[in-house]
Amino acid sequence: MTGIQLHGGAPGSLVGTMFAFLIPSTAPLWLDFAGLLVSLVVLAISGDQFVIALARISASMRVRPTVAAALVGGLGTSIAELIVAGVAAAKSPSLAIGSLVGSIVANVCLALAAAALIIPLKVDSATVRREAPISVASVVLFAILAAGGVTMAKGLVMLVALGVAVAALLLGQRHRRADPLGSEMAEFAATKTRRSTVESVRAIGMLAFMLGGAELMVSSSLGVARHLGFSDGLAGLTLVGIGTSAPLIAASIQAARKGQHDLVVGNVLGGNLFIALAGGSVVGFFASGKSVHVGDVALVLMTVVVTASWLAMARGATLRRSEAIVLVLAFAVCLPFVNR
Repeated sequence: MTGIQLHGGAPGSLVGTMFAFLIPSTAPLWLDFAGLLVSLVVLAISGDQFVIALARISASMRVRPTVAAALVGGLGTSIAELIVAGVAAAKSPSLAIGSLVGSIVANVCLALAAAALIIPLKVDSATVRREAPISVASVVLFAILAAGGVTMAKGLVMLVALGVAVAALLLGQRHRRADPLGSEMAEFAATKTRRSTVESVRAIGMLAFMLGGAELMVSSSLGVARHLGFSDGLAGLTLVGIGTSAPLIAASIQAARKGQHDLVVGNVLGGNLFIALAGGSVVGFFASGKSVHVGDVALVLMTVVVTASWLAMARGATLRRSEAIVLVLAFAVCLPFVNR
């Protein structure tokens, strides 16, 4: 008895099979590339709709907009990365951890920088300014733990740190006055007809599509890596990392055009927090007890760009176009060395 097998030898899930059944385990390069492109579209659309659904659910439940922005924005913009990391961890732990590092770097060097190239990002929100050091500290902790290999024990440490970080964000929202981030979040979630039950069904449906897209992305990325001679870690850092950041890049550009500066920065910061701590714990728990490593250059690049972007905004509360160009150039220059 035979079943559908994805690259890496693991059977595909029922939802993943919806997208992956057309790609055999020995697919030609062009078919793997096609699968990768399809998975990007699926993740981009379903991820965007999932964030909208969560935002509207929080609005219908009268959750404070700044709280919704801090949690919904962070979790919603990182959910694709977390699902991909979970799917990849069982098949290729190196690809999984590489995708997390690649996503964090791409979120800063591409999503945040792209928005700042359209219009300098001025941070007015006290919520975002308070979230920034927590997000940066989370990424630094992830880098320190990942440098020696991500294990189940370290995954538990990151899970505890995630709880502390979320608690700190929530405590910081007590007795706060009006915040620009709150109004931007309320505008983003604005709806006249949708009910929370409808949006809940929508969110669950989008999660199913993201799981299918993640299955296809992992299998296709492993196939492309095999054809091009990439290591699984390099495929995660580049193909998967950049791919899973695509929805945030598009959303950041759209928000920048609307002048929603704080929402752009808040989504990137919150997304990086969840990718680092939740994603790291997912890899640690699902990597079958193996110690998973990623290149030191990639970890240094991730730490430097995240810290540099925070210092740039902390200095003048604005990320300028010149600084955004530096971030993009740093990404391009360091990309050939990220797997060393």
